[in-house]
Amino acid sequence: MNDATAPMEGAPLIKPSSTEHPLYDNIVEACRTVYDPEIPVNIYDLGLVYTIEISPENKVMIIMTLTAPGCPVAGEMPGWLVDAVSPVDGVQEVDVEITWDPPWGMDMMSDEARLELGFM
Repeated sequence: MNDATAPMEGAPLIKPSSTEHPLYDNIVEACRTVYDPEIPVNIYDLGLVYTIEISPENKVMIIMTLTAPGCPVAGEMPGWLVDAVSPVDGVQEVDVEITWDPPWGMDMMSDEARLELGFM
């Protein structure tokens, strides 16, 4: 790996989301309508949605992961997320990318998800 492709030292493993964008909260709510069929908690509170990046043109790029590489809905879940976020008023386009880095862990769940699953 050369210097141009090496990760910046101290750079976060998960790219920050566009939390200040006016559509951000509505997109998060749309993400919360998508559930992992094996776990009764939405994928946002499970911590599977790593990044919601919204361009000035309201194009949305979501970087997510799955609970395990062998997840039986791995091929379908990105489409479910596109279907959930696309109708949000103002959204122009939605792309979903799956990453395995960093791997998902139970520590990524929200307090609500931990409570729902009996971990609190």
